[in-house]
Amino acid sequence: MEHGDNKRLGVRPAQHLLPWREPVAPKPAATVLLLRDGEAGLEVLMTRRSTKASFAPGAFVFPGGVVDHADALALDLDPALLSPNRLANWQNFSPDEQEQLHRIYAQAALRESYEEVHLLLVRPKREAHELDQHALASLKEGLGRHPPEGFAQALGARGLVAAIDEVRSFSHWTTDRDLPKRFDVRFLVARAPMGQMPVADEGEQFEPCWVQPREALERHSKGLFYMIFPTIRTLQQLSHFKYVDDVLSESDRLFKQGKLWRSCPRGGFVLGKDERFTEDDMQFAELELVSPDGQLVHKLDWQHESPIGLLRYLYRYTAPNPGRMTGPGTNTYILGREGDWTVVDPGPAIAEHVDRLRSFTKDKITRILCTHSHLDHSPAAFALQSAIEKALGVRVPILGRASGPSIEADQAFIPDQTLEDGDRLRICDDVHLRAIHTPGHASNHLCFLLEEDGILLSGDHVMNGSTVVINPPDGDMFAYIASLERLEHMHLNYMLPAHGYVLGKPAQEIRKLIRHRLLRESKVLESLKRLCTDPPDQASESGFTVEDIVPGAYQDVATSLHGLAARSLFAHLLKLKQDGKVFTDGKAWSLETI
Repeated sequence: MEHGDNKRLGVRPAQHLLPWREPVAPKPAATVLLLRDGEAGLEVLMTRRSTKASFAPGAFVFPGGVVDHADALALDLDPALLSPNRLANWQNFSPDEQEQLHRIYAQAALRESYEEVHLLLVRPKREAHELDQHALASLKEGLGRHPPEGFAQALGARGLVAAIDEVRSFSHWTTDRDLPKRFDVRFLVARAPMGQMPVADEGEQFEPCWVQPREALERHSKGLFYMIFPTIRTLQQLSHFKYVDDVLSESDRLFKQGKLWRSCPRGGFVLGKDERFTEDDMQFAELELVSPDGQLVHKLDWQHESPIGLLRYLYRYTAPNPGRMTGPGTNTYILGREGDWTVVDPGPAIAEHVDRLRSFTKDKITRILCTHSHLDHSPAAFALQSAIEKALGVRVPILGRASGPSIEADQAFIPDQTLEDGDRLRICDDVHLRAIHTPGHASNHLCFLLEEDGILLSGDHVMNGSTVVINPPDGDMFAYIASLERLEHMHLNYMLPAHGYVLGKPAQEIRKLIRHRLLRESKVLESLKRLCTDPPDQASESGFTVEDIVPGAYQDVATSLHGLAARSLFAHLLKLKQDGKVFTDGKAWSLETI
């Protein structure tokens, strides 16, 4: 699984809970955010869709519609760029092809803008000519919303072309995989044409209105302005801008850098309701793992009574120990098949949690694994072992690594069998687990790799939505970052943390963690440097305590959390000492002199 091993292309299809259902191929579509600078700030034009529309009836949207082959031909571009197969593999487009696609979508968006709200964003075909606004008003009257010869041809006959050079790509949405009608939509932005009033076609669109993004979101939250998910997210993104020029320049910059924001959302149930999530939401990867084809089946509510199926051989129970450090609770994973179960991280010794694990497995547990010895992970291992032994007369072995000598007495842990780095266990016929020693959070911390599917049970080494605490002396920041760097170079598809939802894009998440820790380390060092270079009457000859250094290193953290931050800061100082950058006499810290 490390570099040099065969790459895993993804989770094996046969291991998913449901058979694959092919999503409907999306049609290319374009929508344009027509913007203007209002007295109170940025405004965007929105209209209400017909209540009889087949897609998003009654919703407030931006003008737009399906892209036609004629939109490509009007620009002498290849309509084949719009084929479903090409659009599904947009990552393979060259920069030139991306630009061509942008122009096609922009042409379609401006055509739809004219058809739906009668706003005409055009320029003279010959650049030397100037656009006569009075003549344009007359032209609109005679043009008709749907010229029989076609939009581009009608403009051309009047010496005009759509002003696509004034349009910028803002985002790229693909309709959720579970929906029966799907679109590959480019959201574009442009300054609204001066001197023109929007007039809805009263067929597809009604009630055109200029609205500030935050105002639209507020009205939606009160049930007064119905919008669909992509519109809501787009307005949230737009609300960060103050002026039209800011939107246009930032959109242009990101598109040219190949950083156009893209999403194909996924849906799950929260409190019985269908909720949608994008790739940057913490729930997204779990939905992707459980239902890769997008079927709307997965419940995302945190609960403790029932198991959550993730794969055919993989289930999760969450212990009822929610809190600031544990998030929704400790995740216990159950692997295998009926009659041959492996339990990972049974959690804290909470009787009802142990009873639920026993009920699900019917006490047919082959082994119990612990990622490490902390009290929210390992105590239930012994309670589970004892209960099964009492009921069946069988002693289920506990596997893991013994706690280190510096661990507190109440967290001491001695397994029945010690797992060494690289040890491999058979979970069932087609599933094998490999132990990976990952010291840092705890000296005896292990991650477990499900080899065939590239899934890492990451324990507390990587968590979703919670911060990993490195608490010396058993916690070691130097070892923690080294372990992260090792995991970064493994071919992983998903990580299953002990706290929080499934994590996707493991290498990216791990790199983010490494960057975060190293950035904090630089802030710790800078804070100490500032203290050491204070005026002589304020500087300390003996050095500075952890408490002295915390405020400068954690300026972005609430002071109420500085006590907790001091533990991590101490771990950073120990790493800096190991790196030869700081010195301590055991009480205070100073810069190492070379």
